[in-house]
Amino acid sequence: MELFRIHKDIPFMRHALIFNVISALTFVAAVFFLVYKGLHLSIEFTGGTVVEVVYNKPADLEKIRTSIEGLGYTDTQVQSFGTAQNVMIRLPARKDVTSAQQSERVMATLKAQDPAVNLHRVEFVGPQVGEELTHDGLLALGMVIIGIVIYLAFRFEWKFAVAAIIANLHDVVIILGFFAFFQWEFSLTVLAAVLAVLGYSVNESVVVFDRVRETFRDRRYGKMTTADVMNHAITSTISRTIITHGSTQMMVLAMLLFGGATLHYFAIALTIGILFGIYSSVFVAAAVAMWLGVKREDLIKPVKEKDETDGAVV
Repeated sequence: MELFRIHKDIPFMRHALIFNVISALTFVAAVFFLVYKGLHLSIEFTGGTVVEVVYNKPADLEKIRTSIEGLGYTDTQVQSFGTAQNVMIRLPARKDVTSAQQSERVMATLKAQDPAVNLHRVEFVGPQVGEELTHDGLLALGMVIIGIVIYLAFRFEWKFAVAAIIANLHDVVIILGFFAFFQWEFSLTVLAAVLAVLGYSVNESVVVFDRVRETFRDRRYGKMTTADVMNHAITSTISRTIITHGSTQMMVLAMLLFGGATLHYFAIALTIGILFGIYSSVFVAAAVAMWLGVKREDLIKPVKEKDETDGAVV
């Protein structure tokens, strides 16, 4: 399906060096903020108190969130749990109060607003659980990266695999850099968004690389240089890119505008990932593959001419 077709190839690779210098500077800045400021981890990673309350009518989450922030908590998570009447509240750990004291203060505040609210359960998430989640999250990220490299190496050629993983790591690190710079809360939902961006970005790279392989194998383009092949592949997939990314971004924008605080940072991570995913697939993955020396012979096995004597010796 195509919205439009561009008949003249756009010379993307002509400006590849400039755009990759910009990418490199952005990447370095993201790493700097990750090291200097670090991520603002949620209580799933750092530990805290989970309070579940039940109302006899649909709960006003914004009102509850404002009330709890009035107690001095700035990193709380308030979300519906199961039904509109059930609310889960996550409070960061504090050294000056115990988990029981935290829940008592929260319930006293909530009962002042609605005496009908009932406490369903209170749980304490210890630092050990947070360390385990951090370990498992990094392990999941590493396994996804390794899986992508193996898949692309088998499907295409190792130079494409290296180019794609550099582009994908470029996207992931920049997302994390944004969260470190603005000190947005990094939760399990944001980690899920990062993993989704990895898969989404590699899919875009695969589409471009597929077209590169088709162009190399097409005899009509036999005289094209590698840069021209990259330009043709990217230009011929632009319509598909706009349809796919535009549709996805509309859904993510709906989550960002109407999903409330629970989906806010999840949608932000996806938005950054989608935008930089397009950029990296066009200017990073294709350019790196070109600089690694991808050529027609890497994708087309030469035909071995048959010996006329068929191996006979006179």
